[in-house]
Amino acid sequence: MGKSATIDAGQEQHLQALEYANRVRLARARMKRRIAAGELSAAEVVLSCPWQAHSMSISDLLMSQKRWGRARCRRLLVSRGVPENKQVGTLTERQRRALAAVLSAKNAPVGPSVAPLAPREGALTAA
Repeated sequence: MGKSATIDAGQEQHLQALEYANRVRLARARMKRRIAAGELSAAEVVLSCPWQAHSMSISDLLMSQKRWGRARCRRLLVSRGVPENKQVGTLTERQRRALAAVLSAKNAPVGPSVAPLAPREGALTAA
């Protein structure tokens, strides 16, 4: 009788762990889709560290952005002295701010920095 109660409690704990892991997985997938779509920036996630990103590796977060592969991710993290497998939740405040600043600068909208040139006087134009 005592043995079956232990197994039931163990199975209950196992089921709860599976449910939690599934919730985290689905929430991370939603977050990654939002980042890829541009609705949410990786810099915001790094700064705010939501519950679903707390145990996520920083490289997984960065690679969920469009046009961010392993090489680009590695290059950024090495320049900041952050290991690729470091979890977002374990970043120091200084690391968070440094990464967020770089990510915000890299993802800033790029517009024309120079106004288009007006045609010169006397220049030949196609008729």
